[in-house]
Amino acid sequence: MAPMTTLYIRDISDDVAETLKERAAAEGKSLSAYVGAELTKIAARPTNAQIVARLRNRDRSAGPTADEVLEAVQAGRR
Repeated sequence: MAPMTTLYIRDISDDVAETLKERAAAEGKSLSAYVGAELTKIAARPTNAQIVARLRNRDRSAGPTADEVLEAVQAGRR
């Protein structure tokens, strides 16, 4: 099992804290377990910059041409 880090989060409004507590309780989790799971989900998502980089590096040679896309859009408007 990997070592764990402890995070302290400051300056969270009471409303946000209460909402998180309610959501944790609804899932039968402690606040710490709930927030930890949510942070894990956030960390697993790529950043916008990573998504843009992937899209720029993608091979599009097998896809439709710009003219084909425009033609399809125009056909859909008829």
